[in-house]
Order: sequence, then structure tokens, then C-alpha cells
Amino acid sequence: MITKEMFEVFPSVDIVDGIAMTSNSAIRLTRGESSTLRRPLGTPAEVALAWQNAGAKWIHVVDLDAASGRGSNSHLIADVIEAVDINVQVCGGIRNEEILSRVLATGCQRVNLGTAVLENSDWCARAIGEYGDKIAIALDVRNTPEGYQLATHGWNVNNGKLWDILERLEKQGCQRYVVTDVERGGMMSSPNFTLLSEVCAKTSSPVIAGGGVSSIDDLRILADMYDRGVEGAILGQALHIGKVPLEEALSATRESKAQARRG
Repeated sequence: MITKEMFEVFPSVDIVDGIAMTSNSAIRLTRGESSTLRRPLGTPAEVALAWQNAGAKWIHVVDLDAASGRGSNSHLIADVIEAVDINVQVCGGIRNEEILSRVLATGCQRVNLGTAVLENSDWCARAIGEYGDKIAIALDVRNTPEGYQLATHGWNVNNGKLWDILERLEKQGCQRYVVTDVERGGMMSSPNFTLLSEVCAKTSSPVIAGGGVSSIDDLRILADMYDRGVEGAILGQALHIGKVPLEEALSATRESKAQARRG
């Protein structure tokens, strides 16, 4: 089902305890910051259908229970895929072949591997080789005094130097990266454009901006980075609370200067 578009917007469905929640609420809950914080949007399938009806060509589904080791929502991901007629990208807790096979069996078009890059690197390399474009690597990055580090286990652990890991992944043939500054994900503080530019400079593979979009202007800036390798952006919290309507986001990015040059 995958079709080649220009810059793509990936509306997010963030699942915690079987509920699709606003990104900020979901992230904070899985970090243990508040046991009472809940801002539900509906069932995952209902929310996915809403994004499809608004014009999305892709949906980004995040199993935050799996990412934080609290459980799995693979049955709900299967419900999402059955409900929609568009592409679905899945991430969260995919750390070995058994889990990967179970998630791919849902019928999704792509999965993101994150923690496995560090904890199961040999298997991750085999998965890249076997599944090709079905695998994207999630580079969840935290800027520390020691430089950029990968944040794993639901962004709770700093583990591994970004540039060393990216160099290894490039040698293994990784075909796509999803890059997130974890201090901005769900916070609507704008993406880390510098980080995205630096990653794009070190790879010829496409890069998806993973978090922090707070406005239509943010999306226009990202869309104008298409020529440098930024293929798309995940839209979470700003969409979930109604600050950036999906229809406007899709329209704005499709009118970007970079796409006009490529069109």
C-alpha cells in the first residue's frame, strides 16, 4: 500500500492502557509522573479513522505500554489497521523477532525499532537486512553534557552516543530514521531543527521528524527541509489538543517551497 508522496504528515495515535490519549498525557503517564493524568481521545481505531477522514495517508501508532515494559496493545493495533485504508507505522517495545513478527502480522506497513538498536544490535541488523523498507530506526535523542545520547525504554534511560550508533546503522543499510529530541516530544516546543539537519548531513536515507511540532509554521519549516532529507513529521500533541488541525497541516506542507521545487 505504501505510495511515494512528497512531505508526509503522520498523525499520531498514542495508546496507554487501551486508550488513545493526547501525546503529553501518554508520555507523562508512562514515565510515572501522574497516576491520575488522563486526557483520552477515544479508542485507537476511532482516532485513527478520524485522522484518515481528515485526509491523512499515514498514521503513526505508538504502543507506550510496550515501550515502557507495562504490557502490549498489539490487538488494538490490529483493530486500527482493520479500521483504516491507509498506511500504518507502529512503534513501541519492538525488541526481538517474536514481537516484531507479532506486530508485522497486524498488517502494518512499517515498524520503528528503538531500544533494540542498543540492546539487541545483532538482531536489529538482521531485521534491517531482511525487512528493508519495513524497518525504520527511531533515534530518540537527549542532549547531555556528554553530547547527544539515545534515550531508550520509553525515553527513561540514556544509553549510547548518537553519532557512533548512526555510523553503525549506516553500515548496516538502514533505510529510514525517525529522529526525536525527547525533551521536545509532546511538549510543543518546536522540533530540534539543528539536530535534524545534523542527522540529515550524515545519511542519505530519509529522516522523519519525530516530535515537538507546535504550529503550522513548524511544519512549513520542516517541509522546506525536504531537499535536505526530511521526509515527513509526526504530529501529536498539537493535533490532539486542537492547536494544529490536520487538514491545515496537510494543506500547508503540500504547498511548501521545497515541494514546489521538486514537483
